[in-house]
Amino acid sequence: MPKHRLSRKGRYIALATTGVTVVAGAGIAAQTSMAAPAWPAQKTYTGRAFDACTAPSLAAMTAWKKDTYYGGVAVYIGGKNRGCAQPNLTKPWVKSVDKLGWRVIPLYVGAQPPCQKSLNKERFTAANAASVGAANANDAIAKATALGMKPGSPIYLNMESYDIADKACNDATLTYVRSFTRTLRAKTYRAGLYGFSTSSAKAIATAKDRTDLPGNLWYALWNGQETTTKDWPWDPKLYTNHSRGHQYKANSKETRGGHTINVDRNAWDAPVAIVG
Repeated sequence: MPKHRLSRKGRYIALATTGVTVVAGAGIAAQTSMAAPAWPAQKTYTGRAFDACTAPSLAAMTAWKKDTYYGGVAVYIGGKNRGCAQPNLTKPWVKSVDKLGWRVIPLYVGAQPPCQKSLNKERFTAANAASVGAANANDAIAKATALGMKPGSPIYLNMESYDIADKACNDATLTYVRSFTRTLRAKTYRAGLYGFSTSSAKAIATAKDRTDLPGNLWYALWNGQETTTKDWPWDPKLYTNHSRGHQYKANSKETRGGHTINVDRNAWDAPVAIVG
């Protein structure tokens, strides 16, 4: 995807039934265990979703909704490393697509690891990982709030590929992610992470210390399999009870209702924004 998260160059160097439910329970509680005000019930979407570098026009979203193939749309709400301008992404846009029946998935492109081989505008270091994580989370909350995404909504932290075998770099990344997660939860937003199954998502899924890790995991594994279960690469007991997304195909140029968008395809079974 051109400039999808960082840039096409940065990304590659660094590298079906639908339904909506509101749920609560033991699996969800694990995402919200940190002390905070009363948590709104999680809004869950299960089905197909797409993400595009730039949020499509409302006309395109209207036309695509009539097709009914997709029910969810991921949008890049902020972050210094966000790759594309977002002229369509406004509070009225979010409210309108929500009324059309779209389930909105907020992504935030935060600071990236010190060992990452990519061009980006913001990195953290081992020394400032915790403070940058908190600052990024506060900014993500402000951006989500400005778009009408209420407390109880998830925010998915976009973490691109890096060398997880580099222990110092991986430790700094986990410190950053934990700080981001704690800060979201303290303000009653759910935490998620997007990353590659061979890199950042793997680091989260295989971390022995599960303290303050995101409660939702969106893994990029471009195998063409529309599932969040059959190809799950890690402990099957992890991220159950509506906590997984799977990006299974990238750079799919699709035309629906006369509107062409270059998208990534996702199988989704996880929380989505609560729009007010």
